[in-house]
Amino acid sequence: MSKMLFVISNGFEKAGRATRAFQFAKVACEKDHDVKVFLIDDAIHWAQLGMAESARASTGEEMKPFIDYLMQNGATIYACKA
Repeated sequence: MSKMLFVISNGFEKAGRATRAFQFAKVACEKDHDVKVFLIDDAIHWAQLGMAESARASTGEEMKPFIDYLMQNGATIYACKA
């Protein structure tokens, strides 16, 4: 098992990029890696309830199920409010 840190800085204007990062974090979690996600800059908004509801990648994957999976399976999500 490896430790993996995903640093996400994209907010609403680049929701597809942020969604893709959460997807990669989910894949790592599924493979039993120790996953931590750090939200910085505009990405801190994804930590607010309801903000990820309509976010999706350009290929159609939705962000919310990825976040839900990470939270339910032991990944740690940090949000930097500075």
